[in-house]
Parts: sequence; structure tokens; C-alpha cells
Amino acid sequence: MSRPDYIPSLDGLRGLAALLVVQAHIGLIFPGTAQHLMTMGSEAVGLFFALSGFLMAHLYGSRPVTRENVLDFLVSRFARIYPVYLVAVLVVALLSSMQDLDFVQPITGGTDFVRHVLLLGSSGVFWSIPPEIQFYLLFPILWLCLARPNRYGGLIAGFAAVVVVDGLLDLPGPGILLVSKLPYFLFGALAGALHAFSDRWKPSALTGILTLLLLAVFFVYRHVLPNFSPEFWGLQSAAAAAVIVALVARQPPIAAHVLAAAPVRFFGTISFSLYLFHVPIMFLVHRTLESLVPEPALIAAALAVTAAGAWFLHETIEVPSRRVLVTLWQQHRWRLVSRQTPAEGIEQAILDLQETEKRLLNGTASAATPELLNGGDEKLRA
Repeated sequence: MSRPDYIPSLDGLRGLAALLVVQAHIGLIFPGTAQHLMTMGSEAVGLFFALSGFLMAHLYGSRPVTRENVLDFLVSRFARIYPVYLVAVLVVALLSSMQDLDFVQPITGGTDFVRHVLLLGSSGVFWSIPPEIQFYLLFPILWLCLARPNRYGGLIAGFAAVVVVDGLLDLPGPGILLVSKLPYFLFGALAGALHAFSDRWKPSALTGILTLLLLAVFFVYRHVLPNFSPEFWGLQSAAAAAVIVALVARQPPIAAHVLAAAPVRFFGTISFSLYLFHVPIMFLVHRTLESLVPEPALIAAALAVTAAGAWFLHETIEVPSRRVLVTLWQQHRWRLVSRQTPAEGIEQAILDLQETEKRLLNGTASAATPELLNGGDEKLRA
């Protein structure tokens, strides 16, 4: 990828987080191994949330907040998330309906299915999608704050107050409501907004080593020091996640060599499909082969099939559906974007008249002057 806003290390960080979510669910499919595993799924999802906030601020924060840009953003995010999410919900609902299969994270009944379709469900990994979508709906307001901080100081203070209240009340998680995860998105967005101001800082190899060390501590500290902080979802974890994302985004030496490596970035590319489908794929592999091979080989086979399946779903569902929806939007967006409010219409008419006046004063009207004057008269009459 050669986009100027593309940061390879962040792709690798996303891939690492996705792999840790998969690792956290191995014990769910293979209960015999659960006692031997150190699960870090919550930390990985928290990092996902902070990374999402960072990328939204990094990619959109400096762009003007116009109706066209906001609609482009919302359509792009919907096309990125919902089609492949809906397929995953359908797959899990189908597996859940097979009584003899006894799927591990079922969607039970029609009401539960509708809740998931409407992005209100919480079965398995699906719980994290509603707050993600809710953040996208909130982001245009945050976008205004990033674009014009002096004008929207009140909104910025409101966001800060929500974070403080969240910390004081210790809002629970995981949960499908954005309010319980908002600090992760907001701290990540703050890091994304500040990223552009750190261009002069060239991180050293020592910074890269410290970044990897901080990343390791972030994932294992609850297991090494269980009495230090048994609860993950808190302000300190949200701040730590944002700091890690900010450091990784600077691509410091050594850390960038690890996280921007092609295999890690590959898992970052397919991370969303891997996140959504790893449990049903591993479950089906286990049910198919459990009587044929020993468990260690079965786990290895399940992980290999899961990676291949996620890549296949990424290429056949996630990417094509996103491309189709964005293309359709680009073809029809003018119908919504071109509609002007009365104030916009008046402002445009004034600009047109000013342009006409400039041409007349510069002597460029010549033979076209009657047409320009008639056009101006028509605008005035309108």
C-alpha cells in the first residue's frame, strides 16, 4: 500500500490483537487446553477500540466537516463493517439452529437474531460491534471538535466530563453501549489528532524497545500481578492503549520491524473477518476432526483452517461488498449532496454575483456580457 496516510505498523498491531482474540477462544473450543492458556482477549479488544479512535481522527480529523464528507465517512464505515458482520450473524444463527450441534456461542431464537441484525446483540465477539458503530455515529460531532477546537470548546468539555464520570462510576464492560467504552475511543482519537504534531520527533531504537515492552506489559500485567488490577476496563487501561497506539504509529525502529513485517500485516488485513468467524470455523474443525487426530494437531489444524477461511471470507465477502456499496454511493451521492439548504443557496448566489462583478470590472465580459448580466438578473429574481 502506498497511501500517504497508511501506517504499516498499525496494520501489524491490528493483526496482533486479532491473533490474541483467537488465542483467547482456543480454550472455549478445546476445554482441555484452557487451564494452560493465558487469555488476553479483553486487552486485545480494548486496543482495537483505541486504534479505531486513532484512525478516525488521523484519517478524517483534518478534513473539512461538510455534509459531503460526513456522508462519505458514514457510508464508508457502514460498508466496511455491516455486510460481513451480517454474514457472520447468519452463519452463527444457522449453526445455533442445529440442535445436535450444540454451538458454543449461540444466537437463540428469533428475537435474539433480530437484535443482532439491528446491531444490539452480544453473542460471542458480536458484543463489540455495537459500540464500534455507535462511535462512528458520534464521530461527526467529535470531528467538529477536532476541526474547530476554539469554536466547540463546550463540546470538548462535555467529552472530558463524560470521561471523568466514566472513571468515577467505573462503568462496567464488556457491554454493547458506547458509554462504557467511550474512553478508549476518545483517548485513541486524541492520540490520532496529536499524531500530526509529532512529525519532528524521530523515535530511536530505544523507543522501539520500550514500545514493545509496554505492549507486552499491557497484555500480561493482569496475569502476572492479579491483585494489582483485576478489572481491565478502566481509564488507566484506556490511556495505556492510546499511548501504545500513538507510539506504534510513529513506527520506531525495532518495533516497526516486528509489527510491520509482512506476516503480521497479513493478519491485520484480514483481522475483521478473522475476528468475526474464528469461533465458528474452529468449532466446525473440532467437530469434524476430533475423533481422527490428537488434540495438539487438531488445534494446529483449526488455527490453519481459521486463517485460510478468514482470508477467503475477506476476499470474497468483506472486500467485494464494501466495494459495491461504496461504488453505488459514489454513483448516487449527488442526489443528497447537491441539495442545498436555503442559506447555502443564498450564499452561492452571492458568490456567483461577486464572480460576475469581478469579470465585468476586469473587462473580461466583452461579448459574453449580456449572457452574464441576464444570468445575474435571473439569480436576483430567484
